[in-house]
Amino acid sequence: MSEVINMRLFCLPHSGASAMAYNRWRRSLPEWLHVRALELPGRGMRMDEPLQCDIKRLAHQLADEISPELDRPFAIFGHSLGGLLAFELVHALRERGLPAPLALFASATAGPARRDVSEYAVAKSDAQLLARLRELKGTDDAVLANTELMQLMLPILRADFLLCGSFTYGQRTPLALPIHVFGGKQDSVRADQLLDWQADTCCRFSLDMFEGHHFFLVEQEQPLLRCLRRYAEEHLARWRNHQARPMASPHV
Repeated sequence: MSEVINMRLFCLPHSGASAMAYNRWRRSLPEWLHVRALELPGRGMRMDEPLQCDIKRLAHQLADEISPELDRPFAIFGHSLGGLLAFELVHALRERGLPAPLALFASATAGPARRDVSEYAVAKSDAQLLARLRELKGTDDAVLANTELMQLMLPILRADFLLCGSFTYGQRTPLALPIHVFGGKQDSVRADQLLDWQADTCCRFSLDMFEGHHFFLVEQEQPLLRCLRRYAEEHLARWRNHQARPMASPHV
């Protein structure tokens, strides 16, 4: 019996979060779509490592770390800051001559080409970080009021904002892979900003909007995962069909 080829889904977290943000996805997605949540330095199981503030350097580090796992079809998903980091990771893989993902999924993050990250270039105070968390509507008031928890979370959030602020677009060649973008209808990231992702692919592009604010991936988890799964199935089926095609015989 031939081996069933599964697909890895590398997932990158939003600012201040750890790989645990994707724990529920493992129970919701089918076995053939294996969720591989990437832990960033300075949090979770990598708490003893220094926080990173250079997005390109971090992307190249992650590319090295996942390179042994690129032996099967894969896709990359990122939410908010994770979407921008996912973009840099795909470019880092390309620069190294490593396999490319079947697709890039970017959620709640503006297209890179015209993105303005200047507000994140300077470290924010605790008060500014807390105000931003309230604005994003993704953190319970009880958590925000927990001083001890905030003392752990705010340094990570501050570094992640600086990570975003370190992004520069420069000269980019469009990616030869599909980009699927997700957005929240009530999010401050507007649809026109999400549509800017079209500039970074020479292949297929899609935009799906969901009810909710910046953390619609929690509020609308099941509709989002159904949509993501549908795209992943299409790309994996296309990959399998390509692999099954017989090689053309050379002319004698």
